[in-house]
Amino acid sequence: MTRTIHYGLIGCGMMGQEHLHNIALLEGTQVSAIFEPDAEMAKAAQAIAPSAQMVASVEDLLAVEDLDCIVIASPNHLHVDQIEQIARARPLPLLVEKPLFTDPSDKARLEAIQRDYPHPIWVAMEYRYMPPIAALIDEAQVTGGVKMLTIREHRFPFLEKVGNWNRFNRNTGGTFVEKCCHFFDLMRLILQSDPVRVTASGGQAVNHLDEAYDGEKPDILDHGYVMVDFASGARAMLELCMFAEGARYQEEISAVGPDAKIEALVPGPGRFWPEHLGDAPVPQLIVSPRAPKGPVAKDIPVDPRLLAAGDHNGSTFYQHQGFLAVLRGEKPAPEVTLQDGMWAVRMGLAAQQALETGESVRF
Repeated sequence: MTRTIHYGLIGCGMMGQEHLHNIALLEGTQVSAIFEPDAEMAKAAQAIAPSAQMVASVEDLLAVEDLDCIVIASPNHLHVDQIEQIARARPLPLLVEKPLFTDPSDKARLEAIQRDYPHPIWVAMEYRYMPPIAALIDEAQVTGGVKMLTIREHRFPFLEKVGNWNRFNRNTGGTFVEKCCHFFDLMRLILQSDPVRVTASGGQAVNHLDEAYDGEKPDILDHGYVMVDFASGARAMLELCMFAEGARYQEEISAVGPDAKIEALVPGPGRFWPEHLGDAPVPQLIVSPRAPKGPVAKDIPVDPRLLAAGDHNGSTFYQHQGFLAVLRGEKPAPEVTLQDGMWAVRMGLAAQQALETGESVRF
């Protein structure tokens, strides 16, 4: 009989609750302890995982005997302190939500953890595991070698979070870190190369203009472009718009090489799709060879159970499936490493810097 794997969760806001729903879909798992300081979010988390022990601090969570791993889904700026606290008190395998860090000075702290930590750390980059994006990654070789990669996200504005922490760059690292580290991770993964130069343009044109919290106005972006040159000679571009929730697809990714173009089309969360429009769009993969010409489109449907368990097109389940395989010794190591997580944030911070200074940032 397979041994049950016991999870602890730090942070159970919207994303933490999505983790709870997806862990519940895995066989041989149990959430043993949850630390969530907000009373409303804690109540919601307890309803999803009624057998979990609710604790008052990270320290109390680490004192729970039945723990095999920890999922960190707290606000961005808390991640590094919490990882260090776990490393000192009780190192366990970790799944850490993105972005891994927000302050450039934290990179050295994470490098020390990477060197000394005795257990696997998996950085949560859910977008790798969205079925249409995973299909594009698997079939990218049809391009003959990707030379140009474009990622477009046209979506809804930032949602409200506990204490409105996500309205300020000091907590998020900036929109290009908070929202876009996923896409910088995809760029490195698809192109199999590291960035050498980043340029960016963006601003706050529509969202959050009339908001104020304790007299302070949000300083986050709601749109922007980022261009990245890679060591391989390939180029990538990100186009972000956070006032375009009327779009049919939320993410559109295209990769082009000498032989073909391949595209992944990903709809947004089904709960936001208007009922009067009928069924939500189905994800698609489109391959367009140069010769013979003729695009081939293929639907990439997602299991309705997985769609119901979160807002990320089923990807959180597949990510947890992989993490569980590492915990059980069925996979040798995390598929998304601390190094991957650090690169994604470094690219986001470089984009923020390029935007602020008007100058390219080189690595």
